[in-house]
Amino acid sequence: MMGSLLTQSMARTTVRAEETPQGKQFLTLTLGGEIFAIPIENIREIIEFSGLTEIPLMPDFLRGVINLRGSVVPVIDLAARFGRSNTQISRRTCIVILEVSQEDNVLALGVMVDAVNEVLSIEPSQIEPAPNFGAQIRADFIDGMISLGERFVIALDIQRVLAVDEMSSLIGLAGSSSTENAVIAT
Repeated sequence: MMGSLLTQSMARTTVRAEETPQGKQFLTLTLGGEIFAIPIENIREIIEFSGLTEIPLMPDFLRGVINLRGSVVPVIDLAARFGRSNTQISRRTCIVILEVSQEDNVLALGVMVDAVNEVLSIEPSQIEPAPNFGAQIRADFIDGMISLGERFVIALDIQRVLAVDEMSSLIGLAGSSSTENAVIAT
């Protein structure tokens, strides 16, 4: 499945990074008509969207939680995290389960996206520095720009996009209680 188009017919797909001699692998995904890339080493699996449990009084970017084999996994709407409108659920909507480091812990978080596309093997020479302006997301969320011929794909710094401390403070600003903050911190 690596390098080929990922289809919606999959219910669950485990993603494993393949070592390439010089390059790095990225999963490309669609969000609001734009294509972004996430380093594959952060991805645990991709699951088909089949609903989630909403939590009252949470900010728009925290869409709810899912039960992933007995574990409660918060689901972040990546579009809303970027300050855009919420992702509209369609038949291609997926949740990408990522592993994010926080202090000495590795946390599982889900991100809701419009669709997943393919896995790309990228040479270091294809990655340009992040622009100082022009992107429609925060500059610190951008790890670099992947050059694919005539177009660029934004490579996300997933540790910053899903910084648990920052999201917890945003949840606090939304007026939630400390027990609700524990959902994102676990």
